Amino acid sequence: MRPGGIAPKAHSRLLSRLCLAALYGGIGLLHLAAADKFLPIMPDWVPWPRQVVILTGFYELACVAGLFVARTRRAAGYALAAYAICVFPANIKHAVEGISVPGLPDSWWYHGPRLALQPVLVWWALHATRIVDWPFGRR
Repeated sequence: MRPGGIAPKAHSRLLSRLCLAALYGGIGLLHLAAADKFLPIMPDWVPWPRQVVILTGFYELACVAGLFVARTRRAAGYALAAYAICVFPANIKHAVEGISVPGLPDSWWYHGPRLALQPVLVWWALHATRIVDWPFGRR
């Protein structure tokens, strides 16, 4: 047990959820505050792109709230994992078409790791919410 009565594994999952919440909370707020900056990377087949960007901001913030409530934590984990999969086409478009977005690097030193780490975001959401334990063992 750690000081305060939290087991090491529970402590690491709590820390993981807090970091996940900070990441998606920040991105969600950016989607709401600067929706127009995300429009250039939206795939052409997405209907009502500005509204979708705004809705994704609310979606991310709702998922962040869900991470802090035991009853909704697993649903939030599944929802964030699905979200990471759904935004992948925008990330690919951003990288392949070399679209310049103010505040973000334009090189493959940025895009390559970002694309490679997308599956890690899926795993992170599932692991932080106790849906999967891989590769750290069984529950």
